[in-house]
Amino acid sequence: MKVASLIVALLMGIAGLASAQPFPSRPVKIIVPYPPGGVTDLFARVLGQQMQESMGQPFLVENKPGASQMVGAMLVAKAPADGYTLYVGSITSLAMNVYTQKSIQYDPAKDFAPVSLGMTMPMFLVINPTTVAANNVKELIALLKANPGKYTFSTTGNGGSTHMAGELFKIMTGTDMTAIPYKGSAPGIADIVAGQVHLSFDPGSSTFPYVKSGKLKPLAVTGLQRFSQMPDLPTVSEAGVPGYESVVWFGIVTTAGTPPAVVSKLSQEMNRILRLPANVERFAQFAIDLTPSTPEEFGAQIRNDITKWSKVLRDAGIKPE
Repeated sequence: MKVASLIVALLMGIAGLASAQPFPSRPVKIIVPYPPGGVTDLFARVLGQQMQESMGQPFLVENKPGASQMVGAMLVAKAPADGYTLYVGSITSLAMNVYTQKSIQYDPAKDFAPVSLGMTMPMFLVINPTTVAANNVKELIALLKANPGKYTFSTTGNGGSTHMAGELFKIMTGTDMTAIPYKGSAPGIADIVAGQVHLSFDPGSSTFPYVKSGKLKPLAVTGLQRFSQMPDLPTVSEAGVPGYESVVWFGIVTTAGTPPAVVSKLSQEMNRILRLPANVERFAQFAIDLTPSTPEEFGAQIRNDITKWSKVLRDAGIKPE
């Protein structure tokens, strides 16, 4: 009996030591719901490398694209609640998919523990200057009202952020345009340059090369703040649609139920990295603002955007696919 009791005590002691190990004590996965090579993948790899250096364990990026970012989201929603599986969630996967995807199998407000907002990308309202005779947002609105249904805007798919930016613009201005979906920003922007589509609401990472060459003309930025690298470009709100705001954001979440101390440690370290001047400067080249936050602030952002965009989707008559 004494031997058995000793073995039990020893096993309990080992278990206690294991549970008391500081986080992280083994590799951490960062799930990116896109193929390698884009700015989201770059963000995850920069963050992972620097967290690995400071926290002493590998942070391994795994690319899991597919199903409007839901493949990657499900992997994290079903992972153990221990903080060792992270997800780079976007406004699409964490706010819009709830209402646009019939096949969604996760609840972004319940199945994830927010860690921190990571980066925000304002979009730019751009036109082909040879096919759209407008020099500013007010002239564009007048043109659209005079020609209902004639003009088109490119999107990256039904219910995505670029689509919703256009639908919000239509609702707030009382205009009518036709959304043309593409598999990504690049082919849509190429068709605007070619004159097949008229305009777009798209991040600067897609539009800037064409803006610099003069093939696209920017009329406004979709955030509430002007873009630091183009200070003379007004916001849509300033240019004639008061209160208009539509930005793309990405942030890190982990599995719901993860211990608060683990979430807090991840958040604090992530925030430190996002504030480093070298990182801020690096991502500014892609028209990206690094935006650290507390877990509570990021959770509020997710909930607020679920509410906001569900109304836009209903008002626009967009049905789940």
